[in-house]
Amino acid sequence: MAARRAEGAPTFTEQARRRQLIECTIDLISTKGHPVTSLAAIAERAGLSKAAVLYHFSSKDNLTRATLEHVLAEFTSYVNERVAAEPDPRAAVVAHVRAMIGYQQANRRHVRVITEMLLDDEGGTRLKTPGGHDTAGRWNALADLLAAGQKAGQFREFDPATVALAIGGAIDGVVAHWLAHPELDLDAAADELETFTLYAIERRG
Repeated sequence: MAARRAEGAPTFTEQARRRQLIECTIDLISTKGHPVTSLAAIAERAGLSKAAVLYHFSSKDNLTRATLEHVLAEFTSYVNERVAAEPDPRAAVVAHVRAMIGYQQANRRHVRVITEMLLDDEGGTRLKTPGGHDTAGRWNALADLLAAGQKAGQFREFDPATVALAIGGAIDGVVAHWLAHPELDLDAAADELETFTLYAIERRG
């Protein structure tokens, strides 16, 4: 006899259905925008009734919040894996910058979800919640890498948090421009961001 699932834990089928609903929500938010992505539209995209959607997520807010959390978790995992593969602090910082650009380049839909849900204006410049763009401590993680490089004697003296914010702002600025102007050569921009970062942090004789 198959073991019963833990109380309250979703079954494999329920997990698959939730993932399907999140993917449908990503599609709609990234193409139509967050405000006009309704439960009815999500249900139609998934081929389900609105009641079926509400069975898995009790409201649109819960579903869109779960969608944002999923996107951010995927993003964070991608970056962390590439940074963890580089034991040297300098290489780890470069990997962080490259991964931040690389993930967004390969997952444009996810970037749209993040900007739609965290930014308040169409131009993508005004945060709904100041500091909200630092969800999951992405710049805190970079600050830790910078501090490790200083401890190893590879980087000059500076405030890691401030420099991490400056590097992060440069990455965000380049990606925001690319979203509005897809003709931007993002690979070339990533090369420049790497050079920019290393000039900012390395010791100069």
